[in-house]
Amino acid sequence: MRKRTAAAAAPLAPSAPTIGRLGDYFAFLGVPRKLNLDAADLEQKFRALSRQFHPDYFYNAPPAERRASLERSSYLNDAYRALKQPATRIGYLLDLEGFAPKAEDPSRASKEVPPALLEEVFALNEELDEVRELRASGAAADDWRARLQRARQPIEDKRAEHEEQLGELSAKWDALVEDAAMGRARSESDRRAVLGALRERMLERNYISNLLAGIERELNA
Repeated sequence: MRKRTAAAAAPLAPSAPTIGRLGDYFAFLGVPRKLNLDAADLEQKFRALSRQFHPDYFYNAPPAERRASLERSSYLNDAYRALKQPATRIGYLLDLEGFAPKAEDPSRASKEVPPALLEEVFALNEELDEVRELRASGAAADDWRARLQRARQPIEDKRAEHEEQLGELSAKWDALVEDAAMGRARSESDRRAVLGALRERMLERNYISNLLAGIERELNA
């Protein structure tokens, strides 16, 4: 690829934030702090900024400008990865708003059963114990695999239910953002209630993913 000189390159926008004062990923990509984002618009903004910050434009620029372009490009890629998918977008928002799980929570979430999942987890553990006994006794693979597939269905149903709940909560959060933009700011308790519910659904979602991964491990045993 032919390198372009700094003189021929489009300069970094004066308003473009530097790594020390970037703000958040939403602001960096020029999108509202919402959970339902237009995928095509997000990609368009990402590609435009990618061209603006691409290091090739600063090949012959002073070292400080070259470093800045590399930093911006790296930060842009991180921002796009975080906001591209709904689940990682929610996770990033929770982190941004101070509602991310605490350091001890990932361990707790993987060991302690969320109350909303108690019934499904109890039934699944019983079924897994019986499947292991069947497998150890030399039962036909088709028999215990069929039982595992049946045991997976309630967990899949729970995952679909959680995805629906996350969608509803995302819409509530976006409504709060729109109200604030129109000068109709809601109370802090409204914001905290939605963020807290999102946090709990995400912890449960992660636990459900672990359950399904456990079933897959049994199927592949």
